[in-house]
Amino acid sequence: MTLRLPDDKHERLRALAQSRGTSVNRLLDEVTTLLLAEFDAETRFRLRAQKGAGNKAAGK
Repeated sequence: MTLRLPDDKHERLRALAQSRGTSVNRLLDEVTTLLLAEFDAETRFRLRAQKGAGNKAAGK
């Protein structure tokens, strides 16, 4: 996978990774894991909310 970022953002990510004793690749892996977990939780919440709204409309 190729990721294109502005040079200044790349340098900031490199500095952040270095300050945490990790690589930019590992840092991005951790961030995407968190982002995907948040997305999954939001998706589950929306599905449950839709089911709940359907139950209320049906008088359940």
